[in-house]
Amino acid sequence: MVQGFDATLILWLNLVGTFVFGLSGGLAAVRARLDLFGVLVLALVVALAGGITRDLLIGTPPATFRDWRYLAAAGTAGLVTFAARPLLERIWNVIQVLDAAGLALFCVTGAAKAVELRLGPAPAIILGAITGIGGGMLRDVLLRQVPTVLRHDLYAVPALAGAAVVVGAHGAGSDSLAFPLVGFAVCFALRMVGLRFNIQLPVAPWPRGTGEHDRDDR
Repeated sequence: MVQGFDATLILWLNLVGTFVFGLSGGLAAVRARLDLFGVLVLALVVALAGGITRDLLIGTPPATFRDWRYLAAAGTAGLVTFAARPLLERIWNVIQVLDAAGLALFCVTGAAKAVELRLGPAPAIILGAITGIGGGMLRDVLLRQVPTVLRHDLYAVPALAGAAVVVGAHGAGSDSLAFPLVGFAVCFALRMVGLRFNIQLPVAPWPRGTGEHDRDDR
């Protein structure tokens, strides 16, 4: 919970973020030609796994298991992607913007929950990022791919930056409501700049023609 914000507002923002993440997972499943069950599973994984992982690492019962609305939002997203993939593909740019907003929201609320339970700065930042990127990483593993956040796209770095703002403000003794908003804005802006200009972190040079390490370039 982000202190000072209305609990109902945070809940509904989390549900919207869960739905958008579910769309992302569902689309990945449809593109991989999975059946309806597979689409629902990946929608649930992307939408919920990050928060579940955070809560398990902290040692608290996962919030998504205590409120049926999270499962309903993720499951609905899976059904929507199964039935309306062509429409969603046409508005993919809009979904990416919403996904960036969901990433920003989850990294901030995840970090806030960690500092609320008195975790140290580094664990709190990592757990904030995991809340936002954990589901996508597990999705890629299930699809037998190297997780996207480990090989391209500016995705994990914005989540770490947004979480760091919240944790840094708390460490400095500030409980101002401005800092969660700043953390959200930093994460969202970095993600959108990365998408707009196709910014990626550098990859270690590897000579071509040396075997299996060239597979990612195909």
